[in-house]
Amino acid sequence: MSDVVRWAAFSCVLVPVVLVVYGGSLAGAAGAALGLVAVTGVCRVLLRQSERGAARLLAEQNKGHRGRHSRTGVGAHRGTRQSADSAPVD
Repeated sequence: MSDVVRWAAFSCVLVPVVLVVYGGSLAGAAGAALGLVAVTGVCRVLLRQSERGAARLLAEQNKGHRGRHSRTGVGAHRGTRQSADSAPVD
């Protein structure tokens, strides 16, 4: 369990206790607790979805990486001689 989820769970317990201690009703504290649990659950799902998406994106970027000396395209054949016919025209 991540630190964020741990703190969220702690606040889901702490907030209703504080509300009751400072004169709030039990129903109000229970409602606040349920609301915090719902928000925490949604945030946890979104956080996990974001982490999976970031891991997938990183895996795709690393998959296409060919290494430092495996370039393709312009300049891939540096050091080869060009004949006069294939020399670039300015």
